[in-house]
Amino acid sequence: MKIKPLFGKSFVAACFGMAVLAIQPAALGATAVFSSSGAGAAAIQGQVDSFRSNLGALNANVANSFGSGRREINWDGVPDARAAPNNLPANFFNSNSPRGVVFTTSGTGFQVSANSGSPPIKFGNLDPSFPNMFATFSAQRLFAVLGSNVVDVNFFIPGSLTPALTRGFGSVFTDVDAPDTTSIEYFDSANQSLGTFFAPNAVGDQTLSFLGVAFDSAVISRVRITNGNQALLAQQGGGDFVVMDDFIYGEPVPVPEPTSAIMALVAASVALSSRVRRRIQS
Repeated sequence: MKIKPLFGKSFVAACFGMAVLAIQPAALGATAVFSSSGAGAAAIQGQVDSFRSNLGALNANVANSFGSGRREINWDGVPDARAAPNNLPANFFNSNSPRGVVFTTSGTGFQVSANSGSPPIKFGNLDPSFPNMFATFSAQRLFAVLGSNVVDVNFFIPGSLTPALTRGFGSVFTDVDAPDTTSIEYFDSANQSLGTFFAPNAVGDQTLSFLGVAFDSAVISRVRITNGNQALLAQQGGGDFVVMDDFIYGEPVPVPEPTSAIMALVAASVALSSRVRRRIQS
């Protein structure tokens, strides 16, 4: 009588998963966290520059990957037609200005604040009090998600729909009032969290905060940014309203093919499964 094998595809899949887990921590490397907050750009400039130096030279805003270095988004080159009161297309910085990021949210969209030539500035179009709450790091536009306080930044090879990885990501925030509310969570190519890090808060209005995290290698496929504790809308009983300025991140690079070590472990798992299956059936 033949007995149903105890080891099959699920066993092989489990072994493959263990192989990935066994190799993944070494690939991730240690993290370096850069953060600071205060009144005015000078309060965070040192940490911003240190993070930039960690990632490498600034690359041009063109398609394809340079393989190393960094990209930045400061929002100031967004044309008026794509700024408040108009919404910003989610793929603007992958299609119109190729920098390898596409935004997603459960909210209603994204908006870049208006320039002084077409006021109101600093999202005064949403609430007249916002210009007195928010400050800019690089004048004069800011970035916000609408209908939610959460935005995902997904990485691609610039100008393409090919998923990519980056070594680090950081953001400037303005008016982070409450501690442990504004955060960036980092995810790998398997959609596993690499950790959640909180931006430092600062007392008062028109303050700036910076948070950036860098890994030893390119392992980040997506980041999730949580801005304060309330979606940006007309103030209703208060809340910690937070919007963003500069994004700084490592050059998006291709997702590597499975390594030979992983393939060797998978092959060994398959061979073991076959031997056990023959023994049970004999």
